[in-house]
Amino acid sequence: MKVTVVGAGAVGATCADNIARKELCEELVLLDIKQGISEGKAMDFMQSAALLGSDTKITGTTNDYKKTAGSSVVIITSGIPRKPGMTREELIGINAGIVKGVTQNILENSPDAIIIVISNPMDTMTYLALKSSGLPKHRIIGMGGILDSSRFKYYLSAAMGCSMQDLQAVVIGGHGDTTMIPLTRLATYNGTPVSNILDEATLKKVAADTMVGGATLTGLLGTSAWYAPGAAGATLVEAIVRDEKKLIPCCVMLDGEYGQKDICIGVPVVIGKTGWKKIIDFKLDDAEKAAFNKSADAVRNMNCALQI
Repeated sequence: MKVTVVGAGAVGATCADNIARKELCEELVLLDIKQGISEGKAMDFMQSAALLGSDTKITGTTNDYKKTAGSSVVIITSGIPRKPGMTREELIGINAGIVKGVTQNILENSPDAIIIVISNPMDTMTYLALKSSGLPKHRIIGMGGILDSSRFKYYLSAAMGCSMQDLQAVVIGGHGDTTMIPLTRLATYNGTPVSNILDEATLKKVAADTMVGGATLTGLLGTSAWYAPGAAGATLVEAIVRDEKKLIPCCVMLDGEYGQKDICIGVPVVIGKTGWKKIIDFKLDDAEKAAFNKSADAVRNMNCALQI
């Protein structure tokens, strides 16, 4: 199996590193527009292979999409990252053109590929990739929800003093500082609702911290985070190539589910070898439905800026 990562920056390189360490494919291609970056990082990866026990063949290329031909899964990370004070939405003008061009080039060489979108603003870029490609909706997946849910577990575990591995916690809605919805009501600790352990004020703070988790890191690092986004992308690849049928919150096209149509936004979906298989209805309460509808309105407003 062949997997391509487009964009050899911090997120793309970290995603590729995780894919190679888990040996999720026989061949991994790293592509970037900047001369030498992908080739250098691919060589660096390969020189670590003997130390890591990995047999994945990694190659780098500068903007040569022919070398990506026959990819089963393609991860799009390309675009400019956030700087301190920027919202994901402010990236739409530049990144829309990049993502549209990448999608077209990928499909010319890998017409059967499943595409994972990480580029921001992720919900709108996923919608753009789907509409501009004409692919079946099950083959276009936005990564955001899995990353936001991991951050949600991080903040919950810190508040509870417990292992993140014992937590079930999901974030739905848009992948934005004001649009994501950490479902505190449904979060559990080995089957026990976390609301039985944490008071309402603490849960509200956990949710608030989760929503600005990316912005917090951007402020500290001076650019977007990369370890968690890269790991999240690789986790999604793993669910696809190993046909895990795993329930993962991802950005996908809705057609009436959760009361929304013609929009790509984060919901719980089952992921397997053909992409996303089905959407799971979490039976939101009235407050959660209102928050989801508000999030969808914000994402739809962003989509209006696209030229498809």
